[in-house]
Amino acid sequence: MSYILNIETATKNCSVALAKDGKTILCKEIAEEGYSHAERLHVFIEEIINETGIKMNDLAAVAVSQGPGSYTGLRIGVSAAKGLCYALNLPLIAVDTLQTLASKVTIADGLIVPMIDARRMEVYSAVFSATLDKKREVLAEIIDENSFEVFSEKLYFVGDCNEKCKTVLTKENFVFLDDIKYPSANEMSALSFCKYKTSDTVDVAYFEPYYLKDFLITTSKKK
Repeated sequence: MSYILNIETATKNCSVALAKDGKTILCKEIAEEGYSHAERLHVFIEEIINETGIKMNDLAAVAVSQGPGSYTGLRIGVSAAKGLCYALNLPLIAVDTLQTLASKVTIADGLIVPMIDARRMEVYSAVFSATLDKKREVLAEIIDENSFEVFSEKLYFVGDCNEKCKTVLTKENFVFLDDIKYPSANEMSALSFCKYKTSDTVDVAYFEPYYLKDFLITTSKKK
């Protein structure tokens, strides 16, 4: 049996799940405007370990959301995951954040378009099949009325930027699933276990989150 601790902090949702052989045993998460990841993450990890009754040494691996997403959120999650892996001598598994978000959707046909808000009309997005095969690579793109026009299939959009995007993405084959906003460690469980079984891990020392674009520091205009 393989216990994997999954950590998802790429968006406003701070999420931790413990999985056994790819199935979530317990998940704790909270999505707040103030990004409380630094305060919540280690509390969630401790609570999950205590409530499930396992020991940290029982873990087979730690999985972390690799991005794209919030620069600060990703740094917090990756730092925590690396710390656990160093301390416990565990392999580190990196899971595609957009694939995790897409895996919350169950469809018979068509394509899934997970999107994460990157401010204004820019989003991080990818396109997946119903079986989560990637049909278009991850992009940081500015959404306009011509976005995704190359796809004739029905497209199911999920993420935290549906409200702003549906004002310009109005084609008949576009469907917005507004109740799915954030990726969760719960859906990471199956994805990380698949990677674990094939030894698809990353170097703990050198792994960096997939930011997709440079972090920009803005200065206040207040005087």
